[in-house]
Amino acid sequence: MIVSLTPNTTLDLTVFVPALTTNTTIRATRAYHSMGGKPTDAAWILGRMGVGSLALGLAAGAVGVKVKRMLEDLGVRADFIEVGGETRINTVIIDESTGEHTTITTTSMNVEPQHVEALLARYQAALPSATVVITGGSLPSGMSPDFYADAIELAREAKAPVIFDAAEPNLSAGLAARPTFIKPNEHELSALVGRKLDTDVELYQAGRAIMERFGTQVVITRGKDGALALLNDRSYRIPPIAVEVSSPAGAGDAVLAGLAHALHHDSPLEEGLRLGIAAATAVCLQPGTAAYAVADMERFLPQVELIPYP
Repeated sequence: MIVSLTPNTTLDLTVFVPALTTNTTIRATRAYHSMGGKPTDAAWILGRMGVGSLALGLAAGAVGVKVKRMLEDLGVRADFIEVGGETRINTVIIDESTGEHTTITTTSMNVEPQHVEALLARYQAALPSATVVITGGSLPSGMSPDFYADAIELAREAKAPVIFDAAEPNLSAGLAARPTFIKPNEHELSALVGRKLDTDVELYQAGRAIMERFGTQVVITRGKDGALALLNDRSYRIPPIAVEVSSPAGAGDAVLAGLAHALHHDSPLEEGLRLGIAAATAVCLQPGTAAYAVADMERFLPQVELIPYP
């Protein structure tokens, strides 16, 4: 059973505007609601592939109910701890004049210590049946980065592989617990090491240092520049597939889904990387976060190249 653990459940509102300007009323040309939050994005993506999973997390209010229903519509079993406040809405603004995207995120859930304890208890109960755990993302108010260290350590004790994706300070906190994989983008990895990483060589060297220190495999997504994958005994550069991008939001989460798919089915990790990159490319064609057409993913799958690196 694939288990996703999402402390900060999210609904994304993607808005397309002719140009992003200030001090004026902007009339959107299009708007879409879609899934948000890295682990739940991955669960949603897997559900569209026909792969069910268990989604654990914290949720609140009417938005939390909507997130739960969206997951269940794709065969995901959502089991959320209800907290105070409201599950947050991220607003993703796509500037059609430049192609640039801006995300405005909020914190709107009220989390108490008993909610965290209940979530960890529910998670611990699910671990004996877990084939892989996907966790990460931001944390709501009332939670500290140590949550990820605790969650990853529990999975390690249960011998469940963990795919972890978060930005600082959550990334360093979870990495200390030695997850099986981390999947930072190049900006998140730069923040982790404390310097800007621009090239494949710099990113590879940073990833190798992480592997040597923590024993964690590293997949680095680079947007329009593709990805680097550092596995235990081999590494790959993965060139991008050229497409006209509608919105890249959620593309990195498709890579989480691909890796989880491989681990769940005990398939070669290369198959998971190919599936994840194909799904990520398909996500870029759609306007909503983590939305994609399975036919597009299948069309891109044979185009994915894994080039041994260095």
